[in-house]
Amino acid sequence: MLDRLEQIEKHYQELDRQIASPEVSADHDKLQALAQEKAGIEDVVTRYRAYRATAKELEDTKAMLDGAQEEDMNAMVKQEIDKLEAKLAKQLDALKTALTPRDASDDKDIIMEIRAGTGGDEAGLFAADLFRMYSRYAQDKGWAVDIINSNESGIGGFKEITFEIKGKGAFSRLKYESGGHRVQRVPTTESSGRIHTSTATVAVLPEADEVEVDVNPEDLRIDIFHSGGAGGQNVNKVATAVRITHIPTGVVSICQDERSQLRNRNKAMAVLRARLLDIERSKQEEEITQQRRSQVGSGKRAEKIRTYNYPQDRVSDHRLGQTFRNLPRILDGDLDKLIDTLSTSEQAKQLEEQLA
Repeated sequence: MLDRLEQIEKHYQELDRQIASPEVSADHDKLQALAQEKAGIEDVVTRYRAYRATAKELEDTKAMLDGAQEEDMNAMVKQEIDKLEAKLAKQLDALKTALTPRDASDDKDIIMEIRAGTGGDEAGLFAADLFRMYSRYAQDKGWAVDIINSNESGIGGFKEITFEIKGKGAFSRLKYESGGHRVQRVPTTESSGRIHTSTATVAVLPEADEVEVDVNPEDLRIDIFHSGGAGGQNVNKVATAVRITHIPTGVVSICQDERSQLRNRNKAMAVLRARLLDIERSKQEEEITQQRRSQVGSGKRAEKIRTYNYPQDRVSDHRLGQTFRNLPRILDGDLDKLIDTLSTSEQAKQLEEQLA
């Protein structure tokens, strides 16, 4: 990695030389391009120079250790060495992070979709458990959760539920949750005590700005209808639910949880834009995947990413090949350790590719 950083610094110096040359100074477009390229690596170079300065200071301090010196003096030198080694380790971690490509969507709010899979009513209950888990996690982070659309199964579960999570860094923390989730447990309705396996799928979509997704109004079919779910008199008697169909792609978005038709329409459009952006991102990722196939996971809903095993009190993440204990706490929203491990694994793989 240090060899790679040395190359980056040399390139930075070369950019400096080119920018200062008269021929480049006279070419505005060339000057702007070089300045942007320089700005793109300036943070890494600054951090690398600080790291190198600390390494030199550590080397000089270690040279001060002398068996002939008084014991108190050597003790002070050793204490300073410990401080410098800790500082150097932090600077190295910061360099690794700076070298890792950042997802432009990391700070965005998200739209999550959870759908019950195989397992009948038990799958619907599991979908509700996942919704509660993510809601609790968002609550702990101080993020806002707002249901956009839900289809209840009738026994406290969900056939599907779409909701929005608003908060800085929401996508960066929850983007690895996309995929198939599996639960193994004894349903409350099972008299013989047999363990059942049920599934649910999760999709995590960064919210799209209007400028990111250009939707032609002529490509939309908008239907207004009465809400089919439980709710107040206004929800059921007044046609406020909105269904928007994007005709070219066939993507459908529904919102019926608000009393206002306008608010339902705005939310349905937000979901539609997020889904269209996800389609575009998937196309781009597929092109990248043809060149490299690493990553923690593709995030496709068909991919089984995790198993929640009640009898053994464990959660297994299949991308990491690791098991996490205390299933009740995890389902209560204690996801940080799991997410941190996923994030670290992904960063390590991206860094490896950057240095290759």
